[in-house]
Amino acid sequence: MKDSRILSSFQELAHAAGARPLSEMPEHMRARVQVFDTCQVGTVLRAVLFVQAVVAVAAMFGVHEVLGWVTQMAILTGAALPAVLAWLLTVCGLKRQLGLLPMPGQWVAATGLGAISGLYGCGLLVLMGLADLAPWVASASAGALVSAVLVAALMWRSKARTPAGTTARLAELQARIRPHFLFNTLNSAIALVREEPAKAESLLEDLSELFRHALADPKEAVPLWQELELAEHYLGIEQVRFRERLKVEWSIDESASKAKLPPLILQPLVENAVKHGVEPSPTGAIVRISTQRRGSVVVIKVTNTVPAGSGRPGNGLALDNVRQRLTLLHDVEGRFQSALVNGVFQVRLEIPV
Repeated sequence: MKDSRILSSFQELAHAAGARPLSEMPEHMRARVQVFDTCQVGTVLRAVLFVQAVVAVAAMFGVHEVLGWVTQMAILTGAALPAVLAWLLTVCGLKRQLGLLPMPGQWVAATGLGAISGLYGCGLLVLMGLADLAPWVASASAGALVSAVLVAALMWRSKARTPAGTTARLAELQARIRPHFLFNTLNSAIALVREEPAKAESLLEDLSELFRHALADPKEAVPLWQELELAEHYLGIEQVRFRERLKVEWSIDESASKAKLPPLILQPLVENAVKHGVEPSPTGAIVRISTQRRGSVVVIKVTNTVPAGSGRPGNGLALDNVRQRLTLLHDVEGRFQSALVNGVFQVRLEIPV
């Protein structure tokens, strides 16, 4: 199935030889959730823009012309920008140590580093001869205040992950154990018990694995290979139900398998492909799952053919759910795209390694 025309930025992956079945890999210990995660590009960008906005407003005081304002803003930027970048880099490098401190200690450490960064910015102005009277106290106070605001924003974002992740997980759990899916699976197993007991056993094992993952303790992120295995179990169940109507193609890049994803995020996409591609079609459909590592980015694609006149499209809740959870985990470094072109629907995820 060709899917290179789905989105203009999509590129067809080279088929990975011998990629299935997925080899077992031990899961690495997951790092604790860090409040001070200033290593992400989105966090750095927002922090710099926020500080630059503060500088632009501060530069308005004491000037009466546009040229004077631009000059004053350039001088303040020469101190503020290196200071905020120094703070972000320091906090990024010390995020594990900071995460081990109690909450009051984290605030004290962050604001203390902010004050030091403010002094650093002031020192640059002095060295360049741009400050007649060095405002050491004011610079340290400004650095501490700005860092406190940034820490508050980081903590708000960290707390925002928990309810969003829990709500999404409950929604996916309901989809996983909805009555008709369980009813169809058990009926298929009963029908196979006498004629093909081995296939019935395999079907029940797939169902067991599906429930084990759905009922496991929630995590912030899991490796891609684990999500692929979960999708494989789900497709194994649906393969028994739809038989030759469900055609599955895998193109898996093993070098991408350790990339981190929110848990239970790939299976809903595969479920959507089956629901809207295979189920309404009397002749079935092709579902393709592909992964590829491109430098520091992993591209994941779930593609399915859609029968003509298959009825009204879905409400898109599952896709919105995936998009929001991907943004919470990877911020601007994670990308989500979907498109339906010429009877082929594709969802594309990009995540950092």
